[in-house]
Amino acid sequence: METLRLKPDQVAQAAAFIKAGQLVAFPTETVYGLGADATNPTAVKQVYAAKGRPSDNPLIVTVSGPEQVAQYAAGITPKVQALFDRFWPGPLTLVLPVKPGTLPKEVTGGLRTAAFRNPADKLTRELIEQAGVPMVGPSANTSGKPSPTTADHVLHDLTGKIAAVLDDGQTKVGVESTIVDMSVVPPVIMRPGAVSIHDLEPIIGKVLINSHKVGANEVPKAPGMKYKHYAPNAQVVIVRDPADFAKAIDWAEAKGPVGLLATDAVLEKQDAVRFKSQYSLGDDVDSATHRLFAGLRYFDLNPEIKIILAQGFTPDGLGLAYMNRLEKAAGLQYFD
Repeated sequence: METLRLKPDQVAQAAAFIKAGQLVAFPTETVYGLGADATNPTAVKQVYAAKGRPSDNPLIVTVSGPEQVAQYAAGITPKVQALFDRFWPGPLTLVLPVKPGTLPKEVTGGLRTAAFRNPADKLTRELIEQAGVPMVGPSANTSGKPSPTTADHVLHDLTGKIAAVLDDGQTKVGVESTIVDMSVVPPVIMRPGAVSIHDLEPIIGKVLINSHKVGANEVPKAPGMKYKHYAPNAQVVIVRDPADFAKAIDWAEAKGPVGLLATDAVLEKQDAVRFKSQYSLGDDVDSATHRLFAGLRYFDLNPEIKIILAQGFTPDGLGLAYMNRLEKAAGLQYFD
């Protein structure tokens, strides 16, 4: 199969692929998603096949707006509506009860809930409107690999496996949306993202942060909770304290070529000649979150690298989203 790179003025062609039951990668403000008609079980099964993803993990339903959610979801309470009003379109996904018979089990994982997302990217909202159906929208990458933040990342993983990628440049946020389970009381953050608990609680009151570990035979309520994610070929090791990078480098060099993934302030203190394989996370946690997946993919293009030493941040606010992804990429491996 030839995978086309479509320009922003080719939305109609992308919509035609979706309506025909084919797969199209689409841009959002967070990462690129892999789109298929969410009402077509055969098309949804192709998503699992293209990604190499286990089929017991539910998929996010990407919609053009709250009006489309109402066709498939129940439990649109005043608090849910308040979140629509404040954060949609944007990087917030809401888990809601599903109206019986509206979405196939291939989307819900057989659960009575589904996760709904209305992305801020205008191009993708136009795509959904022209297709006339909501789309499933997992990240457009090989399962377990770093999520794609450019069309080039998508093509690196999925060329020949999907019909097209709709290219709208680099994403802005850089990590996937916050997922909040609104089917329970109090609501629970299932996956942290750019919308933090500090943003949510003034609007809907008390919110919990999920700490449940999903069992081997348990169907997770939201994507990204069960399997190792975001991992490049090299082993990622998290360095908690920037002051420990020198010791961490000495330790890692004994195991093979090392890559550094850190802020400019940390990189400037290292030997530039000694470390040609390094990727800047910018100045702070905001830029680090935006660049994390691109950095992990950068090292995947250098197969000689055996260990990536990655800078950790305090897990608060956006730092919680950053550390959530980095810990999964590292398999919880820290330098201590």
